[in-house]
Amino acid sequence: MNRYSCLTICLFVLLISCATQQVSYRNDIAPILQKRCVTCHMAPEGRAYKTIGLKLDSYDALMQGTIYGPIIVAGDSRRSILNMFVEGRAAKVQCMAHQYSGPMNEQERELLSDWVNQGALNN
Repeated sequence: MNRYSCLTICLFVLLISCATQQVSYRNDIAPILQKRCVTCHMAPEGRAYKTIGLKLDSYDALMQGTIYGPIIVAGDSRRSILNMFVEGRAAKVQCMAHQYSGPMNEQERELLSDWVNQGALNN
């Protein structure tokens, strides 16, 4: 085998190993939202639901967003309002209290970001 063939194979293996795994709403995102967010973001009694109308107990509710509009920009986590909040990029006056479950950890934030970047699919 010549050196170019070996280099091509090594590059191919590297690219495959670096590919982001497909993130599932049902298996990955919904459990995070249930654990970290639903206490405040559920109707009719959730504090954040009463304030901005944001429910996070289902895919459809998440994609509907708040009384002000959508919070997910499918394919672009940098512009998605939800990602701005959980990553601490929102204005300090808008930051969430996290009083019940604490903020998302790094792995949870990365999963959410990957899911949004992959199109925020209901999968």
